[in-house]
Amino acid sequence: MSNSSESALSALQQLMEVVAKLRSPQGGCPWDLAQTPETLTPYVIEEAYEVVDAIRSGEKDAIAEELGDLLLQVVLQAQIASESGQFSLTEVAAGITEKLIRRHPHVFGDVEVKSAEEVHENWQQIKAAEKGETPEETQLLTHKLDRYSRTLPPLMAAMKISQKAAAAGFEWENVEGVWAKFKEELAEFDEALQQEDAAHQQAELGDLLFTVINLARWYKLDPSEALHGTNKRFIGRLKKMDAIADRPLSDYTLDELENLWQQAKADLAKQNQESF
Repeated sequence: MSNSSESALSALQQLMEVVAKLRSPQGGCPWDLAQTPETLTPYVIEEAYEVVDAIRSGEKDAIAEELGDLLLQVVLQAQIASESGQFSLTEVAAGITEKLIRRHPHVFGDVEVKSAEEVHENWQQIKAAEKGETPEETQLLTHKLDRYSRTLPPLMAAMKISQKAAAAGFEWENVEGVWAKFKEELAEFDEALQQEDAAHQQAELGDLLFTVINLARWYKLDPSEALHGTNKRFIGRLKKMDAIADRPLSDYTLDELENLWQQAKADLAKQNQESF
């Protein structure tokens, strides 16, 4: 075993021991002891997104730190499971190792492949066999769509579902049809808001958002990236407002906040122009 492998194993062992101590009824941390797999789920999602954000930034220290936070969630989940005799981190690591070997017969076996597409096809076939699914079942449109709905963030899942449904023939003849659907769903959402049925309002909002995502697909736009950009611009303008304000923003009237917003927007636009 190389020195780097020994160092990695030693560091992982130390992390496991620290987490076990945090979860110990004798001298552990009250917060960590109160956690369950369900209460930690939001942190798993949050840390995964923070890893993505760090990768986008390109900052190696930030990437390493966020990967550590995500690894902590894996170790915590395994520690909690081990306390009730379900499984341990050893089983988690062994399971993914065995899966990688099974699903890469072109590396660890005698299967030959000519392209990345063939690798993907083999992976899907092996995966289906592992789950006891027939090739016919895996090809069902609803099988794929259900998986996206269960495993992906809603915005990403909606785009995937839209793409697969369109490829199967559930598609408008032209983009004008999508715009007509958008106007129809907008009217239905507006009508639902006039009622007191929150479940119906939520359903109509979902229909409207799904149609917007279909518009994005038609115009070859990424709704997740679009919303990410909007979030960043919104926060950027608020930061600019904080910078030019002479008192807390909560002390301003709505009209004054609107003026600050427009000033911040203009200043940022000027800065962007000057940067080119």
